[in-house]
Amino acid sequence: MSSVIAPVRTQSFLERTKARELRVGIIGLGYVGLPLTLLFSEQKFRVTGFDVDQQKVDTLSSGGSYIYRILPEEIAAAKKSGFTPTTDYRRIGDLDAVIICVPTPLNEHHEPDLSFIENTAHAIAPNLRAGQLIVLESTTYPGTTEEVLVPILEKENKFSLKAARGSETGDNLFYVAFSPEREDPGNTQVARRDIPKVIGGLEARATEYAGALYNSIFNRVVPVSSPAAAEMTKLLENIYRCVNIALVNELKLLCLRMGIDIFEVIRAASTKPFGFQPFYPGPGLGGHCIPIDPFYLSWKAKEFDFHTRFIELAGEVNLGMPYHVVSSVAQALNKRKQAINGAKVLVLGLAYKKDIDDLRESPSLTIIELLQQQGAEVSYNDPFFPTVGRGRKYDLQMTSTPLSRLEEFDCVLIVTDHSSYDYRDIVKRARLVVDSRNATRDIESDNIVFC
Repeated sequence: MSSVIAPVRTQSFLERTKARELRVGIIGLGYVGLPLTLLFSEQKFRVTGFDVDQQKVDTLSSGGSYIYRILPEEIAAAKKSGFTPTTDYRRIGDLDAVIICVPTPLNEHHEPDLSFIENTAHAIAPNLRAGQLIVLESTTYPGTTEEVLVPILEKENKFSLKAARGSETGDNLFYVAFSPEREDPGNTQVARRDIPKVIGGLEARATEYAGALYNSIFNRVVPVSSPAAAEMTKLLENIYRCVNIALVNELKLLCLRMGIDIFEVIRAASTKPFGFQPFYPGPGLGGHCIPIDPFYLSWKAKEFDFHTRFIELAGEVNLGMPYHVVSSVAQALNKRKQAINGAKVLVLGLAYKKDIDDLRESPSLTIIELLQQQGAEVSYNDPFFPTVGRGRKYDLQMTSTPLSRLEEFDCVLIVTDHSSYDYRDIVKRARLVVDSRNATRDIESDNIVFC
C-alpha cells in the first residue's frame, strides 16, 4: 500500500494538459480503450496502455493490431508518440490521469458483473499517488463510481475522498469522474473526436480536470452534475435504442403475419420530417451495451423498490428474436418437405453487425447453438472470423466455411449482412435463403424467405 505524498509535478494539471505533457494511462485495450489510446496519441500525449491479456500487449508491442478497423500503421504512429503497452500496474504511479475501459458484462442470471471494475480498482489502488485523475468509462448502473470504485480506492490507499469532496485543495486528494464511452464500431460517418464527451466528476475540480483532458481530444465536452448523472446518461442512450428496436422487432413479427413489408413501412414513415426516427428490425441485439444496459438499470431499480416493466419487456422482445429466426428456418425447410433435424445450414455472418470484427453478445452465436439443439448440421462463414472458439457464453470450436461450398447446404441463413457478400450470387447458387436482415430485398427469387 502506498503512502500519501505530495504530487510530484511542478506544473498544474491544467497546464500539463494544455502543453501535452500530461501522462495518460488507459486500462483495457479493447474496442473502447485502444481507439481512445489513438486519439490521445494523435494529440501527442504519451500514453501507457494496460491490459491483463499478455497476447494483446505483445501484439501491440510488436506494432500489430487485433482490431480490424485499427491498422498496424496507426499503432506504429502511436508508439512514435510514446505509447507503451504493459501488464505492469506498478507503472500507475508514473501517470497523471488513469482511464478505466474494462468490460461490464452480465452474469448467468442477467445481473451486473462488476468483477472487471473491482479487480482493476484493487490492482491500481496501491499504486496511486496524490493529484491523479481517475476516470471510469465502463458502461454501468448509476452509483457504480461512488459505491463500488471509490470505496476500493479509499480502502486500499490512504486517501480520503469523502473529506475532500467539494474542496479546492489538498495533497491527500485524488480526483474521480465518470465519462461514458460512446464508441460505435463500424461507423465511418462520424469521426471519433466529433462525438461529444459527457463528464460527471465526484466534485467540481474532478469535472474540471476531466473536462480539460477530454477537451484536448474531443471537439465538445458536456459536463453533468455527478458521476451518477453521467452513468444514467449512457443507459438512457442505449435503452432508447433497445426499446425502439424492440418496437420494430415486434411490428416485424406482426407484419410477417399480415403480409406487409416492415421495411417498406419504415421507409415511408421516415419521410415524416418531425417526430419519427427510423430503427430497423433484425435477428437480435449484439454489442457490449444495448443488449446489456436494460438489465443493469432494472437490477439497480429494485434497490429503490421500482420495477422497470417497459424496459424489461423491450429486453425480452429482443432476446426472443434468435428463437424466431430458428423457427423461421424450420418452417422454411418444412415447406420444402425437409426437417431441420439433419439439415445442413450455413450461417452467414458471426459479428453482431455488418463490417466489424466484434462478436460480443452477437445473436449469431445464440442462433447457431439453437440450430444445433434442433439437430441441424451448422456451419458458418464470416470474412472477419476464420475460426471461432470459446467465449464467456459459447463454445463453438468452428472454422469458417468457404462460400465455394455453398451448394452443399440445404439452407443459407443471413444473420449479419456484411457488405463483402455478393447476395445475388448467393441467392443464385443456394437452394434456400432465409434472410433475417433484408439483405436480399432487391433480388427476385422464389428461394428467398424473409424472417
